[in-house]
Amino acid sequence: MSPSTGAALRLLAATVDAKSVAEIGTGTGVSGIHLLHGMRPDGVLTTVDPEPEHQQFARQAFRACGFASNRARFIPGRALDVLPRLADAGYDLVFCDGDRLEVMDYLAESLRLLRQGGLVVFEGVFANGRTIDSGPQPTEVIRVRELLRAVRESQELVPSLLPVGDGLLCAVKR
Repeated sequence: MSPSTGAALRLLAATVDAKSVAEIGTGTGVSGIHLLHGMRPDGVLTTVDPEPEHQQFARQAFRACGFASNRARFIPGRALDVLPRLADAGYDLVFCDGDRLEVMDYLAESLRLLRQGGLVVFEGVFANGRTIDSGPQPTEVIRVRELLRAVRESQELVPSLLPVGDGLLCAVKR
């Protein structure tokens, strides 16, 4: 994750005064650290990843940054298996950095999870420039294009595309 993407995540979490954030794709914890820095001091990050090793690494990284263990809830598993168990309208921000083939499903789940005025953020929507390339594209790029179109056309969302890192698609739920 680029420093500019991290700074944007921090800002976005602070902008919605995030107390409850869901993250799809824990990875090594870099995005989670930025989100936690932007969240309220009593905020909790719920992070989902199919790889328990990633979550263990992230847990150590959060601790090394001085975050108390109760600031993050780690749920191992596929996002589409875990997200349906999370509370409706219980989140201020949903950050999606998971499987690009599942982005449309992540969008549907995010709309359910977000409170009114909440924010959904998708990372990597430029797909290294491939989303605007006119040539044949792999399925993951086609899915990202579908996501961009769906968010743009949604009456339920106010979208913006931030040109930081590999692109952040942000949308506020009306």
